[in-house]
Amino acid sequence: MQNFPGVGVSPGRVIGTIRQMPKPISEPPAGEQLAPDTTAEEATAALKAASQAVHDELKERAAHAIGDGKAVLEATALMAKDTMLIKGAAKLVARGVSAERAIWESGSSVSEMLHNLGGYMAERATDVLDVRARIVAALRGVPAPGIPASNTPFVLVAEDLAPADTATLDPNKVLALVTAGGGPQSHTAIIARSLGLPAVVAAVGVDELPDGTEVYVDGAAGSITAEPDETLRATAEAWAATASLLAEFTGTGTTADGHQVPLLANVGGGKDAEAAAKLGAQGVGLFRTEFCFLERDTEPSVEEQAAAYKSVFDAFPGKKVVLRTLDAGADKPLPFLTDSTEPNPALGVRGYRTDFTTPGVLDRQLEAIALAQQQSQADVWVMAPMISTAEEASRFASMCADAGIKTPGVMVEVPSAALTAEAILREVSFASLGTNDLTQYAMAADRQLGPLANLNTPWQPAVLRLVGLTVEGSRAEGHDKPVGVCGEAAADPALAVVLTGLGVSTLSMTARSLAAVAAVLKTVTLSEAQELAKLALSAPSATEARAWVREKLPVLEELGL
Repeated sequence: MQNFPGVGVSPGRVIGTIRQMPKPISEPPAGEQLAPDTTAEEATAALKAASQAVHDELKERAAHAIGDGKAVLEATALMAKDTMLIKGAAKLVARGVSAERAIWESGSSVSEMLHNLGGYMAERATDVLDVRARIVAALRGVPAPGIPASNTPFVLVAEDLAPADTATLDPNKVLALVTAGGGPQSHTAIIARSLGLPAVVAAVGVDELPDGTEVYVDGAAGSITAEPDETLRATAEAWAATASLLAEFTGTGTTADGHQVPLLANVGGGKDAEAAAKLGAQGVGLFRTEFCFLERDTEPSVEEQAAAYKSVFDAFPGKKVVLRTLDAGADKPLPFLTDSTEPNPALGVRGYRTDFTTPGVLDRQLEAIALAQQQSQADVWVMAPMISTAEEASRFASMCADAGIKTPGVMVEVPSAALTAEAILREVSFASLGTNDLTQYAMAADRQLGPLANLNTPWQPAVLRLVGLTVEGSRAEGHDKPVGVCGEAAADPALAVVLTGLGVSTLSMTARSLAAVAAVLKTVTLSEAQELAKLALSAPSATEARAWVREKLPVLEELGL
């Protein structure tokens, strides 16, 4: 048996034969020139038509997707018409370079620039290369890269997966996802979790296995084994037998001794919210409102926004819905709001900070939220992303009050917000920890990079201490304001126990993770969760923190988590 260790990002134990992603579109020859009978104007027109066709095809796929898949497809569609990408190619065509070679070289330049910027922008580098290949395919009149067709279920293996591919996976055909590259917060990882597929990333060398190889995939342990023995077959069969225990969420998150831990869902729009409600979510802990703005060259009207927000509110009458105001910037640029020329967008004008440079957009968004709230029965809470100081928190609270919003809050994803949580929470009603960004910023580790996967994990004791400091700040001076977690950390059942022990009041996650988290939480008392939190904080590394806690939770092994 040959083993390929990686990083587990979505639990499950399965055995299946692999199908490798098809080889990528071949690179147009260096120095390839325009055909003698083709003018630069004709080639540029063909290039723009191909770009538009790719954009339209991705938008069409987005229209039939939901959740994270929809958001990924919409963002990738935007990249297909990226001004820098197309203008760069058009300039090369004007010099006599063929359209295919021009878009290839322009894509390389844009991708390299984004990669060097790091952070969120490095994540977009993959999108550019995917779009580049799709445009070349359209120019050649050949099929674009995609998931291999198969009449039987299979384990999908690739060096990495393009966002547009992960967004359209058929969970009835794909048993598990395995990539040689990528990180724990890559598109592949996020989509796998949202689909409930076992997944392992950063498993170096697995993309060299031939098609048809039988493998055992353990998405919790982060391991792949080629040609599994009878012991591993029995393990996979046992997991399949117990998986039904995780198929349904009873609708109440609680510890063994009755301590309530509401389990909420992360959503991007009305369809997401309806799906989350059907899966038993107790409300919404993160409504990513920027997805209502994507693909817009101009700001949506207050009425358009209100209709989009109301579609989410209506899925949860009488229940809490937490909206995050526009988190535009970095990997989610909006033409009417953000500056695409920033040298380091991950640390630039994003989230709440866009109100500094483009005042008025946030005010109108809050007006729309208030209007939608008046027309629904949901308990609406509103939080601002990228809050760094108490002064910013105070100003945001005032803006909410002016709009008629009664429950203002902040995202804690900048380390300074965790360190000054006491001062910040004097100004607002609640906080929610965005562990994806909090980890990235605390550890100075790009969350998309496979080589940094061990750094970029919320199991890092430093990150857990920041969570603890935020909770401590919420309890200072006699007040006890709720602190939730809406980052991907909440979807890890073992980490959910630790977060509960640290005093986090609610957990929000992709809806498919609700049942697993609920099943594990109800096996421990609050005091046991608190002891496990202390154990994790005392660990010298993230690896040991995770291992020590998991050792104390045998239910994880029983359920294959």
